[in-house]
Amino acid sequence: MPNLPVIVGFGGINAAGRSSFHHGYRRLVEQALSAASREKTLQSLAVLMKTALADVAAEQHEQFILDHTLVRRIEADLFDVDRIPYNKRLAVSANAAETVSFVVKARLLPEHLPENWQVSALDAKTARVDVTGDTTLLMPSYRPANVQAAGQLPTGFNPGTLYPSRNHPRGLQMAIYGASDALQSSGIDWQQVCRMVAPDQISVYAGSSMGQLDQYGSGGMMGARFNDKRTTSKHCPFGFAEMPADFINAYVLGSVGNTGTSVGACASFLYNLRQAIHDIQSGTARVVLVGNSEAPVVSDIMDGYAAMGALATDKELMALDEKLGLKRADHRRAARPFSSNCGFTIAESSQFVMLFDDALAVELGATVYGAVTDVFVNADGHKKSIASPGVGNYITVAKAVAAARALLGEQSVQQRSLIQAHGTSTPQNRVTESHILNETAKVFGIDRWPVVAVKAFLGHSIGVSAGDQLMATLGVWEDGIIPGISTIDHIAEDVYHSHLTISNEHKPVGKEAIDSAIINSKGFGGNNASATVLAPHIVNKMLNKKHGAKRMQHYLSCNESVCEKAYAYDVKALNGEALPIYKFDHNVLSGEHINYQADKITVPGYDCEINLNLQSPYADLL
Repeated sequence: MPNLPVIVGFGGINAAGRSSFHHGYRRLVEQALSAASREKTLQSLAVLMKTALADVAAEQHEQFILDHTLVRRIEADLFDVDRIPYNKRLAVSANAAETVSFVVKARLLPEHLPENWQVSALDAKTARVDVTGDTTLLMPSYRPANVQAAGQLPTGFNPGTLYPSRNHPRGLQMAIYGASDALQSSGIDWQQVCRMVAPDQISVYAGSSMGQLDQYGSGGMMGARFNDKRTTSKHCPFGFAEMPADFINAYVLGSVGNTGTSVGACASFLYNLRQAIHDIQSGTARVVLVGNSEAPVVSDIMDGYAAMGALATDKELMALDEKLGLKRADHRRAARPFSSNCGFTIAESSQFVMLFDDALAVELGATVYGAVTDVFVNADGHKKSIASPGVGNYITVAKAVAAARALLGEQSVQQRSLIQAHGTSTPQNRVTESHILNETAKVFGIDRWPVVAVKAFLGHSIGVSAGDQLMATLGVWEDGIIPGISTIDHIAEDVYHSHLTISNEHKPVGKEAIDSAIINSKGFGGNNASATVLAPHIVNKMLNKKHGAKRMQHYLSCNESVCEKAYAYDVKALNGEALPIYKFDHNVLSGEHINYQADKITVPGYDCEINLNLQSPYADLL
C-alpha cells in the first residue's frame, strides 16, 4: 500500500488575508459566520492592516477592513492606476533653415550622437544641442489604466517589512511569509522533523509560473536599459521561476533534499502538488512543503493580459452594468464566474501546504487537515489556437472523480462531494468549464454538484490559483459552509448547469457533510490539472484502520501538545507578534561539514543518515 500524503499544515497570504487557521477562508464567508468567528476574522485582518488602519476612526475600522480586502480597485500600495508611467515617442522636426535647440547636462548626452545634432559646451557641466531636420525623443508621460481591479493583498500589509528583505521581489517576500505561515501552523518544531527523517527525505516544490517580473526581478533587468537605469546583480537570478523553492531551502528550512518547481501556467500549484504526492506515495520523501507564490499585479503584466483580451476592463464592466447607471465600474464585482462577465481579474497570492506520509503524521501527532490522493494532468492535443481550450480538462476531471469513487464509493461522490471550479470569469471559461463539470456530473450520476468559484472573491492568482481553491476547501471542512459566488446575480444563459448547483449564497452544510473535493485548474496553452482531496473525517478513518487503535491512542496523546503549539502561534499572529522565519547566513554547510562515506552520508542537523546502499530496479536485466 502506498503512503498516504496527509496535509498537516497550511498557510499563506492573499486578498482575503492570512490562510492559516482558516482566517482567509472566513473572510470569504464572513456574512455566514457566528459573531465570535467573525470578530476573530476581523482581528486577524486588523493585525495585517495595522498601518492602514492607523488613520481610520475606531468606529470605521470594521468597514475599512471589509472594503480593503478581496477584489477591489487597485490601491496605491502597488501603483497609481490613474497615473501609469510610460515613455511617449515624440517626433521633432525643424525646417531646413532652422534648428531646434535645447540645453542639457553634459553627462546625460548619449554616447553616440545623431548625425544631425551639433553639441557645444556652455560650461563644464552643461551643453547646448542644436538639431537640424528630424529627430525622435522619448518623453515620460502618464495615462490611466484600462484595468483597475485586482485581488490585492489587504491594504497596508507589506511582507517585506517583516524580515530583512534586501530588495527581494514581492513574490519572493510573499513566499517567505507563506512558507513560514504553513510551517508554523503545523505546531511541530522543524528540528523535531529533522530528527525523524533523513535529509534526502524532504522535498520542497515551489515556484512562480511567471517568475518575478516586478522592478526587483526580471522586470527591472528587462527595463533597465530602456529606462536609463542600472541592471543590478540581483535582477537576473531573482527572476527565475523556481526561486521561491530556493529561498525556502536557503532561508526557511535549510533543506538539502529534493527541490524544484513544475510550471504549467495557471495549473502550476497542482503540478507541484502532483510532484509532492508522488514523492510521498513512493517513499522518496516523507515530508514535502509545496506551494506557489505569484505577484502579478504589475501594470506591465496587466498590459500583456489586457492585450490578449483576457482581463475585465473598466469599460467592459460598465457595459455589463449599463442598466444600473453606475458612474464608475463596480470593481468589487469585477470577477463574476458563470455569470455575464467580460474577463478575469488578476490577483496576487502565496499558498503553501505541508504534507507528511501517514506514518510520520501518526508518530508525531500531527493534526490532519485532509489528504491528497491523486493529481491528474492532461494536455489538450491539437489546437487551432494555443489559448483555446481542448479536451484535456474533461480527462483530468473525470479521472479525479473516478479516483474518489474508487475509494469512497458512488454514493459518497454523488451526494457528498463538491467541485472547486477554476471559474476565471471569462466568457469562454463559463461555457467550456461548465460543460466539462456538467457532463462529468451526468456520467457519474451527480444530480446537484455544488460548485465553488473563489476567484469571485480573490481574483485569479495565476500559478497559485489552485492553492487558493485548496485553502477554501480546508475551510469548508472546518466550518461547514460552502462559499456561494456572491458577486453574481444570475447564471449566464450559455452556462451548462442541469446537474450543477451554482449559487450566490453561502450554504451551511455541516463539518462532515462533504467527503471529498475536486480541485480543478486550467492553464494557458493546454495545462489541465485536477486533484482529489479527502476530508479530515475520512482521513482519520483511514488512519485508524491502517495503524490500529493502540497507535492511534498514542497519536491522540501526542496531538494534544501539537495543537497547543499551533494555537500558540495563531495567538501570536493575532497579536501581531509572529514573524516569518528568515535565517540568513545561518548554519551554512560546505563539504568539510558532512561525513562522507561509501555507504552513507551524515549531514549536521539531521539524526538520520543518507543511505548510499542503493538497490537498482534494473539489476535483473544484467
